[in-house]
Amino acid sequence: MEANSTILTPFRRRLQGRAQLYAMIRAFFAERGVLEVETPILSAAGNTDPNIESFSAPFHGHVDAGARERWLRTSPEHPLKRLLADGVGDCYELGRVFRNGEAGERHNPEFTMLEWYRVGWTHRQLMEETIMLVESALALVGRRAEVLIEGYRQFFIDELGLDPMHASIDELRKPLARYHIDPEGLTRDDWLDLLITHELQPAFPRDRITVIHDYPASQSALARVRPGEPPLAERFELYLGPYELANGYHELNDAVEQRFRFERDNARRRERGLREMPIDEPLLAVLGRMPDCAGVALGIERLLMCLAGTDRIGDVLAFPFSQA
Repeated sequence: MEANSTILTPFRRRLQGRAQLYAMIRAFFAERGVLEVETPILSAAGNTDPNIESFSAPFHGHVDAGARERWLRTSPEHPLKRLLADGVGDCYELGRVFRNGEAGERHNPEFTMLEWYRVGWTHRQLMEETIMLVESALALVGRRAEVLIEGYRQFFIDELGLDPMHASIDELRKPLARYHIDPEGLTRDDWLDLLITHELQPAFPRDRITVIHDYPASQSALARVRPGEPPLAERFELYLGPYELANGYHELNDAVEQRFRFERDNARRRERGLREMPIDEPLLAVLGRMPDCAGVALGIERLLMCLAGTDRIGDVLAFPFSQA
């Protein structure tokens, strides 16, 4: 019995750490009047993002029930936005999401995402709240972190001496030459992402929260684009140490523009030989009613890894994918 208890101690500590984080998150939002909701895990629509692959599942029930093929969600974003359009107000969801093929030391195909929306807020306001939540999580393990907030363009200029809005692709590729990356099919935005993941992100201090905001318009995803020279996508990414934890937007609520972006994603999927994904028509039908708001998604396992001081996602899961 004594030996068995010794074996279980790290395992129990792992579970307790997750439970404590969940309790903190729920208290954080309860104090701020943000409603916890629960939305479907299976959907008739899939994620069109060409960099994300979804799991599918067949439905064998009555034909009147709807689409025969369903998709496991890669985030709760679309149904949460439908709730916002229906007037639910500030809300969040803490739940499981799924991404096919993402398995390894730092990725698990099934993981937990925290996503929340603030009505009437901009991405800059939501940045501050996301920092506060991460600081509250660090306090659970007696840690603090300095904070660096920097615009995307200025960050590239300061760290790499490159203007990401105007540098040529050859100039963007030059710092990455030592990695011998195959350039076939890579776009300008791909090279910008590679500069972040290969040159900038690994050097972020472990006890620093780094927030990068206002991205190139070509990387708008589901964010609004602010006119100007150059136009900028009103989004941010938050890192704790070298790990990307959160991705937030001043949310787009223009259904015509959103349909265009979905269709553009599917065009890129075709170019890459990937299957096109069914577009979320129920979302598009109500998106114009969604109030002005900002939203952010945060990876719980990434945060737990930072709190535990580990680079292995398996260290913060009850059972990793290989053992599930």
